[in-house]
Amino acid sequence: MKLRIGVLMGGRSAEREVSLRTGEAVYNALKSKGYQAVKIDAGYDVAERIKEEGIELAFIALHGKYGEDGTVQGMLEMLGVPYTGPGVLASALAIDKIATKKMVIFEGLPTPRFITVSRKDAEQRGDARVTEEVLEKIGLPLVIKAPTQGSTIGTSFVKKKEEIFPGLELAYKYDPVALVEEFIEGVEITASVMGNDDPVALPLIEIISATGVYDYDAKYTAGMSDHIIPPRIPEDQQEEIKKMAVRTYKALGCRGLSRVDFIVDRTGKPYILEVNTMPGMTATSLFPDAAKAAGIEFPDLIEKLLKMALEK
Repeated sequence: MKLRIGVLMGGRSAEREVSLRTGEAVYNALKSKGYQAVKIDAGYDVAERIKEEGIELAFIALHGKYGEDGTVQGMLEMLGVPYTGPGVLASALAIDKIATKKMVIFEGLPTPRFITVSRKDAEQRGDARVTEEVLEKIGLPLVIKAPTQGSTIGTSFVKKKEEIFPGLELAYKYDPVALVEEFIEGVEITASVMGNDDPVALPLIEIISATGVYDYDAKYTAGMSDHIIPPRIPEDQQEEIKKMAVRTYKALGCRGLSRVDFIVDRTGKPYILEVNTMPGMTATSLFPDAAKAAGIEFPDLIEKLLKMALEK
């Protein structure tokens, strides 16, 4: 008798639409493997739905707040329901790009230079003073991010001085603090990591975007990006990135799966950008592509993640 699986999807974050796609793909994979799978839209009544449906294991297919940030993980811990992916602390750390960068720096791993600017500080000090500080400490070009959003939501790529304050205001729509980071031109590489006690990095992927940046449209529109496996960088660099990805995964306390995103500059130096604890599982997603390159078909990948959840 196979377990009754609840696929938690949709939810209340700005990434709801992407989550619905991920959830649908996961649900179909589980059904193809013969599991009793139930789709559960993770709204305010999610705990009641899980109990009503008699869910024995939760497959978390949620992206962003209230799904990837430790909140639903904490609820499942309280309900005694095992679940896929990292636990409460790792999820809470990784959802916050600022906290992630601080952990990465503590581990002695490279990440682009950054500062933080709170909404309150920006309001008190004004446009001109904040802009000058950003220019002095980071310089152009730069990237402004809403630190707890995924899928590049709330992110601005800034090339001109007058774009700084609008970029901050966009980030503040999602978070009270903005991450202001130096822009490093180079090759975008992502490392998918899988496992509990002995995690391994799957084949790396180089990302080429039709828009020049791997933004929301490039991520979720077919034909807007190419995934190149293996990446067009030397093998020794690839091995270094894999080791760094596993170190980052362990430092944050991840389990099950996560994806570590890098930029490799023109000198060949890799920088860690962020960690995604619930990577997309759609037709255009990176993690399933990396697994496929390792010889793991999508339904088998989903089943492996279930088995790792039960190991916990």
